[in-house]
Amino acid sequence: MAEEHKHEESIMEKIAEKIHGHDGSSSSSSDSDDEKKSSSQSTIKTKIYRLFGREKPVHKVFGGGKPADIFLWRNKKVSGGVLGAATVSWILFELLEYNLLTLFGHVSILALAVLFLWSSATAFIHKTPPHIPEVHIPEEIVLQIASGLRIEINRGFTILRDIASGRDLKKFLLVIAGLWVLSKVGSSCNFLTLVYIVTVILFTVPVLYEKYEDKVDDFGEKAMKEIKKQYAVLDEKVLSKVMSKIPKGAFNKKKD
Repeated sequence: MAEEHKHEESIMEKIAEKIHGHDGSSSSSSDSDDEKKSSSQSTIKTKIYRLFGREKPVHKVFGGGKPADIFLWRNKKVSGGVLGAATVSWILFELLEYNLLTLFGHVSILALAVLFLWSSATAFIHKTPPHIPEVHIPEEIVLQIASGLRIEINRGFTILRDIASGRDLKKFLLVIAGLWVLSKVGSSCNFLTLVYIVTVILFTVPVLYEKYEDKVDDFGEKAMKEIKKQYAVLDEKVLSKVMSKIPKGAFNKKKD
């Protein structure tokens, strides 16, 4: 009787293990389904509108190196020093109307006089002369800057050529509007003031955008939808009618 009772208990334990194993597999499968759903929801949530179609962080957009750290105030001392130097330069040359060559000459005279007197005085007071470092401009940095400027200039020429060829009316109107704004800004302030304004914008707008990124992108998405809606109305009522009146082979006939 005892052996039969033990045999029945072992059978019941096996059945219980199978039931628990089935429940565990079903729970694990449900957990995997939940994980898939959550991952799909997270992928949907990650597809958030970013201003100007940006896919990289703001720091990467600025190159991700020391220039990005300066513009985004990662090093507050360096960023403040650069912005302060730009402000002092603008005050000297714009408000006080100081001449660049005059300033360069006065600063050079002062620096050379101080170093010369210091070096000469060390011979009489028996102290080590000041260490004047040798300054060399690395060739690699100059070549990188020149190469980057060449690529951007060529890209600009390509864009201007595409616009002038009449392929994209939307881009043409945007460029004309941008040039008109630039001419208005240029007529109200000189080149130095314009450079200073651009410098202040570079040191303020990116860091503020990085801080309030989600709010700005949300507002930008709504603004872009409204702009596209208004452009569609303009295209339907005005631009399409103007383009339809222009004969397609007019430019080819003139060439022939």
